[in-house]
Amino acid sequence: MILLGVNIDHCATVRQARYRGYAYAADGPVEPDPVAFALLAEQAGADGITIHLREDRRHIQEHDVWRLKEVAKIRINLELACTPAMIAFALKLKPHSVCVVPESREEISTEGGLDVVGQRDRVKACIDAMNAADIITSLFIDPDAAQIELSAQLGAPWVELHTGAWANAYNTPQRAAEFTCLYDGALRAHTAGLIVNAGHGINYVNVAEIRTLPHVHELNIGHTIISRALSTGVEEAVREMKKRMNP
Repeated sequence: MILLGVNIDHCATVRQARYRGYAYAADGPVEPDPVAFALLAEQAGADGITIHLREDRRHIQEHDVWRLKEVAKIRINLELACTPAMIAFALKLKPHSVCVVPESREEISTEGGLDVVGQRDRVKACIDAMNAADIITSLFIDPDAAQIELSAQLGAPWVELHTGAWANAYNTPQRAAEFTCLYDGALRAHTAGLIVNAGHGINYVNVAEIRTLPHVHELNIGHTIISRALSTGVEEAVREMKKRMNP
């Protein structure tokens, strides 16, 4: 069975589009509530909740993270940039796992994998700090041999393969080549002793192919579930994705 981590970031994106700058109040008008969304996903069978506290706080806010930590019964996966401030926040929060991602001020969501090779010392410091705190570290990387091998050497127990290039090429002639890269990357990561997760751009159609990757432990999926929930409700959107992941 492939596990489903539901990313709730873009629920907060909708909220911030209308209520940026408003103080949060549990009984106030600020909506939608990403924590309520997460709890509905939990009830529908989500295995974990992924939440990205960006440095510029463009969607998820600190109070969202702390509230989720208080009420969620399933695993919380905190996505973060590899910076001292975000590492300190994670050590204070103590989520089950963190996923280290690159951040660009211009992007809408994370585009491209973390450059572990180019940021070796920073990434190693983050992994060491999380290992010491019994927090599982995942590195969000492209399915590149050098990135995978160094991730294992630095002591990261998990990697999340960035599936964005394949998703973007899904309806083009490049799709097969991109999937081969992911397939080979999953095999290489598993051989190196890493737990293999995947995410970015996965939807209700292309999940039929991505689920055939070898050794996949978890898929982290957000935008398409939030989009589907507008029509069907959160619980049905989550249940349908789980069915398609594990038919």
